[in-house]
Amino acid sequence: MYRKLEDTINQLHSTENISEERKSILQPLIDFVQQKVNDKQEININFICTHNSRRSHLSQVWAQVAATYFNIPNVHCYSGGTEETALFPKVTETLINQGFSVFKIADNNNPVYAIKYSENALPVIGFSKKYDSPFNPLSAFAAIMTCSQADGGCPFIAGAEKRIPITFEDPKISDNTPEQSKIYTERSLQIATEMFYVFSMIKK
Repeated sequence: MYRKLEDTINQLHSTENISEERKSILQPLIDFVQQKVNDKQEININFICTHNSRRSHLSQVWAQVAATYFNIPNVHCYSGGTEETALFPKVTETLINQGFSVFKIADNNNPVYAIKYSENALPVIGFSKKYDSPFNPLSAFAAIMTCSQADGGCPFIAGAEKRIPITFEDPKISDNTPEQSKIYTERSLQIATEMFYVFSMIKK
């Protein structure tokens, strides 16, 4: 992985700082991944939020990095929304500051980004899309609901093998305030810490 990203990972809060309540919320995802590993099956995870613009992308990227870091094979992370908007620019700025290489591969109202965490790894492709976009898996995946609005508004996710609410506070609350960079950084690191906890618990 890139050196700066490794530095960020080394500075993540200890998983001991994750509350027992949060660990219980994360446990169903651990169970899903572990079962797939035991059965030697592909592991498809789709992180879903309302606009697919902030939390779902951060979760997708950090989960993919965590799976690679802990050498969990056949993990494919995706993201989607209940509606299509655009990946919020502050998210890519935050990821760059934390050591990722991000470059735009299509520029329009809904830009497409390649988000790389290693020189030789496939990039995570980041752009806003509905959760059932053909870009995403249509069956045999875990649907991770990263915001309560999407969780409540989508009682049924077609094709999902398992539906797991793991919600995070929206960093959008800090937009247009002096706290914006701090809040986006904190939310990204919280998500990173929790995804690293999930994949650290997997027994190969």
